Amino acid sequence: MLRYARVHRGGAILSGTAVVALLSAFFGGAHISLPSIGSGGLTTGVPYRQELPLLSAVFLTAALDGTMSTHEEIGASTMHRFRGAYCTALTLMACGFSFGAEALAVGPESGIVFVRSVLIWLGLALLSVRLLGQQLGWVIPLASALFVIWYPLNWWDWTTNPATDLFSWTVAAVGLCVGIAATAATPWRTKVFLRRRKPPARATAA
Repeated sequence: MLRYARVHRGGAILSGTAVVALLSAFFGGAHISLPSIGSGGLTTGVPYRQELPLLSAVFLTAALDGTMSTHEEIGASTMHRFRGAYCTALTLMACGFSFGAEALAVGPESGIVFVRSVLIWLGLALLSVRLLGQQLGWVIPLASALFVIWYPLNWWDWTTNPATDLFSWTVAAVGLCVGIAATAATPWRTKVFLRRRKPPARATAA
């Protein structure tokens, strides 16, 4: 696992997510000044804490990249299980450190909300990687973040909803499932699946 982590940027990923967690702990209360829609020059502020989990999520998708990533996608099921275990371990460590930093800086509820946002954006980032490529894993998460920023404090805003909000946790579960399914649907597996689903050709009459 350690050798695999060296090749797949394990240290860099954990360092990046740790820096994000510390930035949120120390400076997360500062507001991003944004022009308010329809308010003629007024500005609104969104705490950095609400949007920083997006960076951690995108950093975590780098675990799928590497010099052998293309060959790993056509590997046997054992390779895919090992790859999944590695990504899961990285995600758990990143979430654990993020929760600890937020809980100490603000409180346990803030730490839970931060982790929930990481999981939601991780699912969207994995989907973005599959659809757009490894270097564009940030596109779909950023699109969702802009929607949340411009229309905050609504029932869909998982960055501000309470830690016990059932809808936000449902979004996290669905987002993660979609992201995992997108990661598992490698081009090789998709071709095999479509080949199996294709009906056999009918034999022509002699």
